[in-house]
Amino acid sequence: MKHFGKILAVLILLVNLIASLIMLFSAYSPLLIDPRVHPVLSTSGLFFSVLLFINVAFVAFWIVFYWKYAIFSILALLLCCNPIRDIFPFHFRTKYVPLNCIKVLSYNVMGFDGQKKDSTENLNPILDYIKHQRADIVCLQEYSFVKSEDKKHLSEKDIRKVMKKYPYYHRYNVNGTGVTGNKLALFSKFQILTAKPIHYKSDYNGSIVYELNIHGKIVTLINNHLESNKLTKFDKDVYTDMIKKPNVGAVSFGTQLLLGKLADAAKIRAAQADSVARRIAISRNKYIIVCGDFNDSPISYAHYKIVKNIKDAYTESGFGLGISYNQNHFYFRIDNIMLSRNLQSYNCEVDDKIKESDHYPIWSYMGPF
Repeated sequence: MKHFGKILAVLILLVNLIASLIMLFSAYSPLLIDPRVHPVLSTSGLFFSVLLFINVAFVAFWIVFYWKYAIFSILALLLCCNPIRDIFPFHFRTKYVPLNCIKVLSYNVMGFDGQKKDSTENLNPILDYIKHQRADIVCLQEYSFVKSEDKKHLSEKDIRKVMKKYPYYHRYNVNGTGVTGNKLALFSKFQILTAKPIHYKSDYNGSIVYELNIHGKIVTLINNHLESNKLTKFDKDVYTDMIKKPNVGAVSFGTQLLLGKLADAAKIRAAQADSVARRIAISRNKYIIVCGDFNDSPISYAHYKIVKNIKDAYTESGFGLGISYNQNHFYFRIDNIMLSRNLQSYNCEVDDKIKESDHYPIWSYMGPF
């Protein structure tokens, strides 16, 4: 019986070692894998949170039964300190935010939930939320409105009226000139000096570079909506069934279906992220802000490439997972605010109190300016 216990412990340890190695590969996959070369492997970062939980469970198990064996998972966890910090930063809110800071809000508004307006007084919950956040800069993705004014849908005039405290406004049609199509929008209390799109391959997504005059300082601001994963309702239902009713057949079919689509999108996003990273690298301005919907997790090629020469506001001053996509059990932070290293982030937050869009807004104070 004693020998059986030792054999069982060795087998469990072997499984533990395999889990630790897979976690390490997942954690550093953005450095190791180019999605254009190995698109499926590049999605391994999406599983880091699950692998992290498994390795923490192994530590707890070994502490109870064979405490010396816990060293392997503990070492793997220590080697993953930075990826863990990217996924789950641990910063408490500060009451002190310097006066020379500004507030930046980024929000994928999902077409203002179908451009619906409730009444003359309260046009739209999403629009009302943005208004009351009192941000100095508002970057929106999937921004749209109807061309003609009516009682049921938001027009551009309706939106501009609510956002009248922002004297500077710019919108960019990422898929043509249509009014109801996908757009990027900027509302700013600071003067917009220039606005230029970043040209890369996409039918529905885009990025645009602004130069703003913030308190006499010229700042580069890049608003992004990187390639969507193009998951249909059927795809999302398959994923939901995998989570709620897991079985061998459903998991096998769902995994192949979803990994294929996620890999295809990651391949396209890689080129887009390279384009944005190049624009950051050649910026002539000392101060840089990058925000938007990246459609990928913090452990991904797209995130790693863009944040390489700047830093992530949520990693610097957020708390917890910061899940920003709120539907179909896709528990990831895919919305970001980033800033140059000469700026400090304060109290970055993903606000889960408003659920009208399929994304939660993310905001942060930053400075000094």
